[in-house]
Amino acid sequence: MGKAKKRSLHLGINDRFSKLSREEAVETVVEMLDSGSNEDVYGLVTLFGLTAEEILEAGASYESVLGLGSILK
Repeated sequence: MGKAKKRSLHLGINDRFSKLSREEAVETVVEMLDSGSNEDVYGLVTLFGLTAEEILEAGASYESVLGLGSILK
């Protein structure tokens, strides 16, 4: 994890996570999309620069990923 991501997490931008790897971020995004709570999804996707392919491979539904289309690469 780079210095900027560590600093952002340390400053409390994402209070729910203390240390988060890219793989854990993808899993968390999929869980949030499946449960319907989109509160931190946008923050995690933009913080880690996740792609639609990564999220789909992790098990998210196609419709939920289409909903994030404006922020995905």
